[in-house]
Amino acid sequence: MTPLTVRWHQSIREIPEEHWQALVGEQAIPFYRWGWLDALERSRSIVPEQGWQPLHLALWRDDIPVAVAPLYLKGHSYGEFVFDQSFARLAADLGMRYYPKLLGMSPVSPVLGYRFHVRDGEDGGQLTAELLRAIDAFCAQHRILSCNFLYVDSEWQPLAEAVGCAAWLNQQSLWRRGGACSFDDYLRGFNANQRRNIKRERKAVQKAGLSITALTGDQLDLQLMQQMHAFYEQHCARWGAWGSKYLEEAFFEALADAYRDQVVLFSAHRGDPREPVAMSMCVQDGQRLWGRYWGSKEEIDCLHFEVCYYAPIEWAIRRGIDSFDPGAGGSHKRRRGFVAKPCASLHRWYEPQMDALIRAWLPHVNRLTLQEIEAINADLPFKADAPELSL
Repeated sequence: MTPLTVRWHQSIREIPEEHWQALVGEQAIPFYRWGWLDALERSRSIVPEQGWQPLHLALWRDDIPVAVAPLYLKGHSYGEFVFDQSFARLAADLGMRYYPKLLGMSPVSPVLGYRFHVRDGEDGGQLTAELLRAIDAFCAQHRILSCNFLYVDSEWQPLAEAVGCAAWLNQQSLWRRGGACSFDDYLRGFNANQRRNIKRERKAVQKAGLSITALTGDQLDLQLMQQMHAFYEQHCARWGAWGSKYLEEAFFEALADAYRDQVVLFSAHRGDPREPVAMSMCVQDGQRLWGRYWGSKEEIDCLHFEVCYYAPIEWAIRRGIDSFDPGAGGSHKRRRGFVAKPCASLHRWYEPQMDALIRAWLPHVNRLTLQEIEAINADLPFKADAPELSL
């Protein structure tokens, strides 16, 4: 058999789309498909000047890639939503340079599902080990302190841990449809007090004269996606220097064509849905829904809850979608049907002292994270199946 060749790619366009898609498969979530990652690069949302250097690693056999690791060389920790500033401080205390670091995730998308993608019929464990050996050699050559894989796929995680990756647990929020067939079924899961609160919050939006319309598929066009970018930009600007604006208008424009069947816009309007007062953007794949961005022209009580949570949940129930990840942050999500769940990131540190210190600390902090999740879910105002908690 022809030996494997290691190649590093500074743009996803160096790997033909048909080869990338053959590796990630038809069931890949939208955020790891070639078109999504290419739109980030092509729109100049993810570029070296902004601290994101695409550096995808592939194993090739002849002219066919048999495995790929989506990777980026990062000059900061922004846009990750797994906060490793304590690691950066430790590196500084030890007299080490923390950046640049090697990072595996879908940029600025805190969505569960990162993995190395392996062609069908190949040995996933073996190729995971091969890719990690190439990563280790690259980091040693370039004196990079760490490699980090965020929001990892739970099925891939054991393969990476078996060859030395260390797991660090964090939290995410998740709503599950369960047996709900209507929004009333969703409401019945809450205690009486929270049912009243949700009904009151939805009525506040109605009293403001607003209706909510979901727009997707052929209803989407360039103009709507440009409006969504304007809402996103406006919302980020509200927070000034902390606004975390990463995406350029050209990224949203690219989605108007290639991803119109996966993007869902929830328009809050007083007349024409194409003239929104507020709008949120979600992404779906038929089984899962992800909340991404929102913005509003007016300050209206409870509008954020309606456009970002209640309307997407109602839409998801009607279409039989199983789960809804509303995005990072926000304890207010807990009172609106979202349970806390553990999510793992995997790490490799290439300086022995730092590696030993963090690995000694991780079991303790992971136990505390699981205890915190258990306490949060014990206080939820609705019935929910407890997520699996394990180290």
